[in-house]
Amino acid sequence: MIFRQLFDRETCTYTYLLADADSREGVLIDPVREHAARDTQLLKELGVTLRYTLETHVHADHVTASGLLRAALGSKSVLSSAAGSDCADVLIGDGESIQFGRHTIEARHTPGHTSGCVSYYVEDAGAIFTGDTLLVRGCGRTDFQQGSAETLYASVHGKILSLPDDTAIYPGHDYKGRTRSSVAEEKAFNPRLGGGKTLEEFTAIMDNLKLGQPAKIHIAVPANLECGLLPEDKPTAPGVKLEADWASICRTASGIPEVTTAWVADNRDHFRLVDVRRPDEYTGELGHIDGAELVPLQTLEAAVAGWDRGDAVVVLCRSGGRSGRAAVAMENLGFSRVASMAGGMMAWNTEGRPTA
Repeated sequence: MIFRQLFDRETCTYTYLLADADSREGVLIDPVREHAARDTQLLKELGVTLRYTLETHVHADHVTASGLLRAALGSKSVLSSAAGSDCADVLIGDGESIQFGRHTIEARHTPGHTSGCVSYYVEDAGAIFTGDTLLVRGCGRTDFQQGSAETLYASVHGKILSLPDDTAIYPGHDYKGRTRSSVAEEKAFNPRLGGGKTLEEFTAIMDNLKLGQPAKIHIAVPANLECGLLPEDKPTAPGVKLEADWASICRTASGIPEVTTAWVADNRDHFRLVDVRRPDEYTGELGHIDGAELVPLQTLEAAVAGWDRGDAVVVLCRSGGRSGRAAVAMENLGFSRVASMAGGMMAWNTEGRPTA
């Protein structure tokens, strides 16, 4: 197997290239946007065809290159089915696998750092790529993005440290120059999760970390919910007139009219706000925006039948996938002033905006 461990100095993020030596089919795990050109050049030099980009979670500290690489190389993006985003080509479930050449990658859902974390196990290489779930002598924080110390503890012990002792652990980050560890090492020496630490001891450690927010969180999370695509990557669809008189719209490459959460917050009184999630999501952990009308996506067409097609309407959902489909559907029904809120309630909550 071809293997390379690549590094982003600004965020201390590791990107991993794995490729089959015979077929030259490969994958990149956690590619970083700023290094898309570097990684593309390496693929070219090694004669590797990129089949997939695999994300270990929706990152808060850097923007992924998966969307750019997909556009440039035709690769497919892979994200956990629990990550809350519809941008990926493959939403992978626990225990499902990805094939490249003769090699297989097994997805092991390992939530706790975020609700959508996944570790990638390559049995024939004796290695697992743990993202932020398990680091060398550490682990990811559990205080935002639906994190949970109890869940992370169960994930690490049930899905990672249960592997053979000689399994190599390749983390998503390291801030001290360490490149890898092993199951045996982390069981023995990890100061948070190893050495027989109980759940109660681990929870106490995580509750007292008192970490600041990642510097790029307000940019990274909304972008990564879109596979790393930023507004400048989303050209206006040809032949579509944008209604600049009512909203600052950016139309995605797939034709979805979008506005940002900041624009929604600043212009709340100038449009009808429609939430297309299920009722249990509307009243669930992410809450809803005060005054938003609940119109579940499956009932949308019937609900809007009597509405004025000239009304200004912003639709939203959990992460922007369903609301994007709703906005396009409403345009097809004749609505001329409609947009989806990019990033949905996940982005709204991450930015600390008020909910009802």
